[in-house]
Amino acid sequence: FVMTGEQDILQHAIDQLKRIPLKEQRGPQERLHLKSLSCRVQSEKGFQELTFLQSFLLPIQKWADARLTDYHLHFAEGSKLMENSVVVAMVGRRLLLEEPELPMQAAPLTDAEQIEMYVSSSIKHAFARIIQEVEALSDTTNEHPLALLAEQTRKLLRKDTTMYLPILTLRHRNASAVSASLIHKLYGMKLKPFVDSAEHLTEDVVSVFPAADSLEQNLVAVITSTCQEGTAEAYLKKLNLYKIETISGTLVLRWVNAQLARISAWVERVIQQENWSPVSAQQRHGSSIVEVYRIVEETVDQFFALKVPMRPGELSSLFRGIDNAFQVYTKHVLDSLADKEDIIPPVPTLTRYRRESGIKAFVKKELTDARLPEVRKSNDINVLTTPTLCVQLNTLYYAISQLNKLEDSILERWNQKRHGHPMERSMEDSSRNSIRKDSFDGSRKDINAAIDQICEFTGTKTIFWDLREPFIDGLYKPSVAQSRLETLVEPLDLVLNQLCDIIVEPLRDRVVTGLLQASLDGLIRVILDGGPSRMFTPADAKLLEEDLEVLKEFFISGGDGLPRGVVENQVARLRQVIKLHGYETRELIEDLKSASEMEMQGGGSKLGADAKTLIRILCHRSDSEASQFLKKQYRIPKSAA
Repeated sequence: FVMTGEQDILQHAIDQLKRIPLKEQRGPQERLHLKSLSCRVQSEKGFQELTFLQSFLLPIQKWADARLTDYHLHFAEGSKLMENSVVVAMVGRRLLLEEPELPMQAAPLTDAEQIEMYVSSSIKHAFARIIQEVEALSDTTNEHPLALLAEQTRKLLRKDTTMYLPILTLRHRNASAVSASLIHKLYGMKLKPFVDSAEHLTEDVVSVFPAADSLEQNLVAVITSTCQEGTAEAYLKKLNLYKIETISGTLVLRWVNAQLARISAWVERVIQQENWSPVSAQQRHGSSIVEVYRIVEETVDQFFALKVPMRPGELSSLFRGIDNAFQVYTKHVLDSLADKEDIIPPVPTLTRYRRESGIKAFVKKELTDARLPEVRKSNDINVLTTPTLCVQLNTLYYAISQLNKLEDSILERWNQKRHGHPMERSMEDSSRNSIRKDSFDGSRKDINAAIDQICEFTGTKTIFWDLREPFIDGLYKPSVAQSRLETLVEPLDLVLNQLCDIIVEPLRDRVVTGLLQASLDGLIRVILDGGPSRMFTPADAKLLEEDLEVLKEFFISGGDGLPRGVVENQVARLRQVIKLHGYETRELIEDLKSASEMEMQGGGSKLGADAKTLIRILCHRSDSEASQFLKKQYRIPKSAA
């Protein structure tokens, strides 16, 4: 067969070898005859005395071993020849094990140990040849040699598991694990210096790491799929894992941090350049948020374009950085707002009615007490026009409405990336892989709070700044009858129309509610802290109630405005104050006395008001009885000297 290569001859030789009986199967005559036969053979170690069986089995065994210790080379085509060669080697070994040991002969191996030796030897030879091929290939391609080596090694593994190992596993059930473990070790020795020197996500790292990680996953998969659970774990524990995912994760984190710093700088730049003009008639948000999303989405695209292995920690870091960027953006928007203290005029000092003084004296006194904000602050407030505030609100709404899309997109791409990972993760790792869909909750919370704050600010600025003269300073002067709230409906309507023309539909009710609340705050300010130039009588309560109805219906707007229930709930707090104005002075004084006593005991007044509110009602009551009571009981000064 060695001379001709004829398969039939080899099969005939195997049949003849199998017919040679083992010692226990031989008769007495056969044993004596075989014992009498010997052979003297010259070898490298000199002349050796061999038994008859050793004389022809040893050369056969040597021939089979030589071919099987590099089966990748000798059996490149077809598996039948290799299968027969393994049979020759195993049958020959079994017969030789019963013969006398030769001098200097190594301890005999079991069949499994012999198969393991074949696998180890052949893999080493094949890997050495691959290295030579890669060295030649790397000169003609731009790919890193280690990436090429990983690909060629993967081909070696595939060929081993499909062509050779099915034969060898018949005599060593874990032969595939032996092969995969050795391949893992051989490639790992070549990979380690590169991994140890990797500090940044260079082109070489991006080329080598995925290839090495993919190879490792394939090798682990071979072990886990061909061994029983306990055996597989034993083999896996012996592997010196490449830890590509861990090292790659560290490099990705560095990259992510650099990109997040770039995003932060971009946020600072675009917010400074923002003039709060709408992008278009259809897109009523500012251009800065579009730029922020552009740079964020660009970073996300680059993140997923990195084909290196990643852990959930890197994704979480990206989420946190983006979340922080939107929080910083939101803070910058809020920083442009003025303080409410600069918008709302100081509360006038409480004074009591002075009959001798005329209205002009009261007005003069009030004006001298008023403190106006400095010029620079006034300019800052005036810059925040209603259209500007609406665009800011629209911009924040755009920011939060796009967050869900961004989050869904990132999670979907992450799941696709992890789904494509070949190796099954442990239960612990799987639990860490589950990224919850609340990664941008910090931004959502801040943006929603900012929207509420700007809605409140818009209403406050409208009433206490833009409409200060007709509302805060002019309403109910010199009396309720002479200056009704109806005069404010037209300017309020202009503001409301302007708001609704610019604000996006989902925010309409929120910003209008802010205006309603500010209007009610303004009314309470006028009624309770209107200053010495405002005086009320019990008869005014009916007029004030009518004005409150006018304001309520204005915001309900026949069903086109705010829901009636919402408006009713808001105006309820003012109804009680107006009701107090309808009581006679004597009733108010008596209730104030009891309220002061009850508050000390943890109770309340009969009229349902606290002492501070009752005092303010009496301070604005134009009669001597109230004035004398306030003078005696609380030492409140007269409204004018």
